[in-house]
Amino acid sequence: MQNVPLSKRRLKTKPVLTLLAILFAGNIFWFVLWLFALGNDGDNGDSETIVASVSGEKITRQQWMAEMERYYGKETLQHMVNEKVMKKAAKEFGIDVSDEEIDLELSLMIASSEMDSSLQQLGEEELKKQIQSQLILEKVLTKDVIINEEDMEKYYKENESFYNIPTTYRAKLIVVNTKKDAEKVLKELDEGSDFSVLARERSVEQVSASLGGDIGYISKQSNVDPAILKALQQLKENEISSPVLLRDGRYGIVQLNEKKEGKSFKYEEVKNHIKRVLAMEQLPTSITPELFWKEFDVTWFYGE
Repeated sequence: MQNVPLSKRRLKTKPVLTLLAILFAGNIFWFVLWLFALGNDGDNGDSETIVASVSGEKITRQQWMAEMERYYGKETLQHMVNEKVMKKAAKEFGIDVSDEEIDLELSLMIASSEMDSSLQQLGEEELKKQIQSQLILEKVLTKDVIINEEDMEKYYKENESFYNIPTTYRAKLIVVNTKKDAEKVLKELDEGSDFSVLARERSVEQVSASLGGDIGYISKQSNVDPAILKALQQLKENEISSPVLLRDGRYGIVQLNEKKEGKSFKYEEVKNHIKRVLAMEQLPTSITPELFWKEFDVTWFYGE
């Protein structure tokens, strides 16, 4: 195997939420990682296990995994290597990322209308893990950049609304055509049926149905039916609404999974975030984790 050459791209001069959306624009990586982990877990990893069949012709786990590796293996391995490289870089340069910094970035991501929908489908812990890696990278890149206090204060004043975070709701939704259909669904939920399962089976809104009803994080800034937001505002966590008339004449039932109270961040609370954003904008080119591969003696299967 060979050492990986350095690579450079044009700089993306946006906050961490946009960078993350670019770097982790799909959650296929996490699905593939889960498959590989499952493949190493006792009997579940039997290479001859039948995962599907067509007219009696079998598809084995080994065939399935080989196909997954062919299409997604390189990108998945690259992500795994980058994660380890960033941990090494943090130790090498004495970089620390606090829980408060991660929580701030997560709040900004959730509140941002630019947040990629696939990112919204990741769990909070996985999002925090990716935020931590990205913050390490940005801190390493900007550790020697000097930013004027006056420029930081000016940036805050010009972007103060960005740091006024509205209350957000993580929710699931089932949409049906009639009130009668909605009442039937609600009855099944009252009898103990799982919301996600019913969303997949009954919801006529195909995108959210395929995700078990998950519609991500909702706030007053979201492009969502006002009736859905109003219903969420009246619920406690894990409660389910009564049928809600939507503006297109259909009916919805929503479940509130999590509520995050809004907050207005003062300058001192976001000062370090602003410093990093402005410092990143001063860099002439974007630098991805691959730039550090040579320094940390990375070799890999693809050997480019």
